[in-house]
Amino acid sequence: MAKKCVLVIDVQVGMFHLSRPLYNADALLENIRGLLQRARSANSPVVYLQHCGKAGSPFEKNSPGWHIHPSVRPSAQDDVIEKKYADSFRETILEHVLLHLEIDHLVICGLATEGCIDTTVRRAASFGYAIELASDGHSTTDNTHLKAEQIVRHHNEVLKIFSDVKESKEIGFQS
Repeated sequence: MAKKCVLVIDVQVGMFHLSRPLYNADALLENIRGLLQRARSANSPVVYLQHCGKAGSPFEKNSPGWHIHPSVRPSAQDDVIEKKYADSFRETILEHVLLHLEIDHLVICGLATEGCIDTTVRRAASFGYAIELASDGHSTTDNTHLKAEQIVRHHNEVLKIFSDVKESKEIGFQS
């Protein structure tokens, strides 16, 4: 039986206070809370990735924006792994933690769609993990060319190459 783990990527306070608002921010948090509740009820591990930005950035370590959003905060048994790059595996202990937990199936959610979500899904696929991407469990902001909704929809389509893309309510966990 596959052992499943939820990766919550960069759902940090600073992401909710950028110059451009996050697309569907409230629904995003609600959907992630639902994933966390179902995972914890089934005793599935939860691992948080927390971006550590450069000095002066909204994600500078220990700054107000660096903290994980309080509505999806980790519980005592969750792992929290700090990172500096879009790739959650690069120069982190993520792979070691997943091996220790004997994980072979990842449920991925968080921020931002075209950055850390895209990069981590692709990298996890290259390591051979089965992946479920919560189609309504990741988000981003508008850019100068595309609306955030378009970016999310586009990545949900493209990332089907590497993952099983489904709504968060369709992602199950077994105890």
